[in-house]
Amino acid sequence: MKNMGDQKLEAANAFAVKGQIKTCTPYGSGHINHTFLLVCEENGEEHSYILQQMNHEVFKDIPGLMNNVREVTAFLRRQILENHGNPDRETLNLIPTKDGNDYYKDSQGNYWRTYLFISDATCYDLVEKPEDFYQSGKAFGRFQCLLADFPAEKLVETIPDFHNTPARFLAFQKAVETDVMQRACQVQEEIRFISSREKEMGLALRMQQEGALPLRVSHNDTKLNNIMIDDATRQALCIIDLDTIMPGFSIFDYGDSIRFGANTAQEDETDLSKVSLSLPLFEIYTKGYLEGCEGRLTETEIKLLPYGAKMMTLECGMRFLTDYLQGDVYFHTSREGHNLDRCRTQLALVADMEKKWTQLEKIVEKYTTYNP
Repeated sequence: MKNMGDQKLEAANAFAVKGQIKTCTPYGSGHINHTFLLVCEENGEEHSYILQQMNHEVFKDIPGLMNNVREVTAFLRRQILENHGNPDRETLNLIPTKDGNDYYKDSQGNYWRTYLFISDATCYDLVEKPEDFYQSGKAFGRFQCLLADFPAEKLVETIPDFHNTPARFLAFQKAVETDVMQRACQVQEEIRFISSREKEMGLALRMQQEGALPLRVSHNDTKLNNIMIDDATRQALCIIDLDTIMPGFSIFDYGDSIRFGANTAQEDETDLSKVSLSLPLFEIYTKGYLEGCEGRLTETEIKLLPYGAKMMTLECGMRFLTDYLQGDVYFHTSREGHNLDRCRTQLALVADMEKKWTQLEKIVEKYTTYNP
């Protein structure tokens, strides 16, 4: 064995892996959990796993989180088998501990889990070509399709009020009122922009409470790098990073993908003239997403897809501005005013969405006739 610290070795030995541990090396580029590629050997054959130390500072309820992961992956596995797919490659598969649990708590109080490693597949941080964004949409649409009958209310909120936009607005208002860094006077235009859209923020929650918008299993981190792409076919294979699986709305998962992937500029671009919503990318993602959903979304959900994109962008901008007003205590920054730059980029994207609203609605309508 090599590259094995005491805690990693203790954790790795706790799981029911095949064979003897050979190596355990850092893997991936995640910032929240510590991830390792665990390679074991049995009778000359190698077996590979993903070993993760979960961040219990970010995720306070590890048992609840792992219950979510277990329930969702087990459901996905059954659905994939019914569709004659390969559940070992098309969803994450938890490896139990030797005493049958889903996770292990080590002698230092750290929490660990192990997944079966999916070989010959890659996660990409950036959209290299439009087809990648289409595959991303199709993958998250299929995720909704496969989980359409899962009772979302069974899941716990791993991060309470994560996409509760009205609650985010209250936090923003408090940051403006307290103004601990004396920065509010510099951002009056941004404060007015956000405040003038307050009435729109609670629409999804109101509709859900009235029974007009279904509660879904939501992923809540629908970036391209949370999809494994098959190396041979370049087709979307498996959705990963399920820590933020929670009850939520399909329109917000869709919307966060658009916010992240259809912006023509970087998230912290300082030249706002470069910021716009790419209609071709919006269209190709929408096409893939609705194809992947295979008709499982309601008419109301489909109609609200542009609203989901706008709300996720507005909420993100509001969160950046809140953090700026509070002294940059949440998001990592690398320069003075970094969070303010991020905020302005998001708000510029919201403004461009509003200008193109009729076009967005027409694009969504174009693909609502998809029939599986």
